[in-house]
Amino acid sequence: MKNMDLSLYALVDPEQCGGRDLTALAAMLAEGGASLIQLRDKSGSTRDMVARARATAAVLWASGVPLLVNDRVDVALASGAAGVHLGQSDMGAGDARTIMGPDAVIGITVRSETEARGANLEAADYVGLGGVFATTSKKNDTAPIGLDGLERLAGIIRGRRADMPIVAIAGIDASNAGAVIAAGADGVAVISALAGASDPGAAARELRAIVDAALSERKKP
Repeated sequence: MKNMDLSLYALVDPEQCGGRDLTALAAMLAEGGASLIQLRDKSGSTRDMVARARATAAVLWASGVPLLVNDRVDVALASGAAGVHLGQSDMGAGDARTIMGPDAVIGITVRSETEARGANLEAADYVGLGGVFATTSKKNDTAPIGLDGLERLAGIIRGRRADMPIVAIAGIDASNAGAVIAAGADGVAVISALAGASDPGAAARELRAIVDAALSERKKP
């Protein structure tokens, strides 16, 4: 298991940059404390996605913050990204591991008890649980699982693999991030609360401080 820091998992999307350049936004978030950044691009061409991923990875290189690509194993490989995040309709984690090799970071989304019990935890480096809350940044066909659902699914995942890192996804901001960590997540995946802020770097610092404090509190005996 790789040493994954999921504390503040920031997503950047060319359609949700608040009028900013995508690479500039990624740099601001990394400077503000994002521990991992994912490029999510649902509508761009493959060539545009590779170009964006390469440019973003180059901007992040000095900070040491890894870049993951949403859904697309081919784009992650072509761009030199650190890895990929896979949804339930994407390539399976085992196949992605075969193609990408042992050093790549591979994350998977889990939304239900059935998926939690059937997920390939041996091939994955972390699990994204959600959506926890309602969100406007992505269309979801399933209802939010809430904090109770997050705690329940995290319990199933860790019952199968105790050391599996878990990041909570969807509708998370400064008002609920602490509760999400208390419910069992190791970090929060965020897009709107950062990209939509007037100062994304400051928003990242605030959110990272909340997550770090909640993680410290959870470790207390």
